[in-house]
Amino acid sequence: MSSALLELSHLSIRFGTTVAVDGLDIAIAAGERVALVGESGSGKTVTALAVLGLLGGANVTGRILFEGENLLQQSEAALRQIRGRDIAIVFQEPMTALNPLFTIGDQIGETIELHDGVSRAQARRGSLSLLARMGIAEPERCAGSYPHQLSGGERQRAMIAMSLACHPKLLIADEPTTALDVTVRARIVDLLLELQQDEGSRPGGGRMAVLLITHDLLLVKRFAQRVLVMERGKLVEAGSCADVFARPQHPYTQKLLDSRPRREVDSVPHDAPVVLRTEGLRVTFPRRKPGLRGWFRSGSFTALAGADVTLRAGETVGLLGESGSGKTTLASALLGLTAFQEGQIDFEGTRITTLRRNQRRWLRSRLQMVFQDPFGSLSPRLTVRQIVAEGLELHHPDLGPNEVHEKVVSVLGDVGLADTALEAYPHEFSGGQRQRIAIARALIIKPRVLVLDEPTSALDVSIQKQMLALLLALQKKHGLSYILISHDLSVMNALAHRVYVVKSGAIVEEGETEKVIGHPEHPYTRQLVQASA
Repeated sequence: MSSALLELSHLSIRFGTTVAVDGLDIAIAAGERVALVGESGSGKTVTALAVLGLLGGANVTGRILFEGENLLQQSEAALRQIRGRDIAIVFQEPMTALNPLFTIGDQIGETIELHDGVSRAQARRGSLSLLARMGIAEPERCAGSYPHQLSGGERQRAMIAMSLACHPKLLIADEPTTALDVTVRARIVDLLLELQQDEGSRPGGGRMAVLLITHDLLLVKRFAQRVLVMERGKLVEAGSCADVFARPQHPYTQKLLDSRPRREVDSVPHDAPVVLRTEGLRVTFPRRKPGLRGWFRSGSFTALAGADVTLRAGETVGLLGESGSGKTTLASALLGLTAFQEGQIDFEGTRITTLRRNQRRWLRSRLQMVFQDPFGSLSPRLTVRQIVAEGLELHHPDLGPNEVHEKVVSVLGDVGLADTALEAYPHEFSGGQRQRIAIARALIIKPRVLVLDEPTSALDVSIQKQMLALLLALQKKHGLSYILISHDLSVMNALAHRVYVVKSGAIVEEGETEKVIGHPEHPYTRQLVQASA
């Protein structure tokens, strides 16, 4: 234990009377890849922030030894020298971790300047070299861009580049691939493996140790050498990756490993009526490029090219593809949020293009959306009662207060929430509970079709399994049809009857879900399936 690079001994973390971490003992050797696994609230991220001295207001006791020195006894000035130089972190959401007011190159360069004491020109050259090493095709373009101008994968690579700028001895990767597509996720994992195994990645040739914090068990299996399982602030199981996955001992570990979604959908009759159909749907956007005086138009690009999609009553149709493939553009066009230049949309026998503006309210009452991020889609200023009742007030203004109350309580019961939630606000709920609130808001006006945009991507594996079971139960009870947008093949296989694979705005493969995922024909589909293995 004394030769460990990082050693946590009897670590306890409290916020007031709440115990977040309770007597944690962990040791990580130099060059080792260790995964810290558990659901939200288990204490994983809090532990990482304690190592970096970033838990203002918390009561932290025990020892955090890094190369034999207790970090809990270091001054803030000493900790600033250790952060970035010796211990670096890759945060879960790079869009919030990166400064939106500075370019990527400036942010990476600042780290190099502060810790290496080099000139700005040298720091810029170092930034470009790091971005190139991350596999970014156009390092200069990326360095000159602001975070919002990059894709999710590019932002995450830039975040990793910034973390590695000073050749740290320990990299803490906190859910580094949660919101990324399967192919981008696979590339990020391969990149981390390559960097960690590169003997020359650090001065002196020593390998960098990696502490991976995640609830993605496939990622753990692919990346880690050792697994540490946390539940409610306690370490409940530890061992080699092979042993823990093959012979889990603790019931909590067994529950996590048993949480992979299973296919439980019922078949849909082939003569079921068609609820929604698109024919030759085409969406284009103006292409904008930076100029000396801001942004200017430079032609256009096709986001969706001739999409033909059919959805039957009681059916779930999946839209599968990477970010930027056109999945969400198709959904936005269906909802009337994005204009389409060519094609037709028929909904319940009515051609949408023939509807006047004042008739589109009917369409929105029949076609609702559940967004990927429930926290971002729910107003923080409204109570659950106000959030769920809002649709009724718009579409059924004739209802009295008692009728509205009864309908809100009823729909909350449908999604598994008690009426005690009525006067609470979104921040008082877990991620899974917030998603249930979002579903209740969509369901209360009795839609025919729900568009589910990555409904489980931000949820823990066990909560994800519960959410899929809820969606299946609601579909049976209310006769709903779903359009499921996802890049997660396990979710798609569990919920979708049929799937459309979308690449660069075009549908490249379609068919029954089990056939498409089990025996993919198009090279792009095979790439997605391989990346999810």
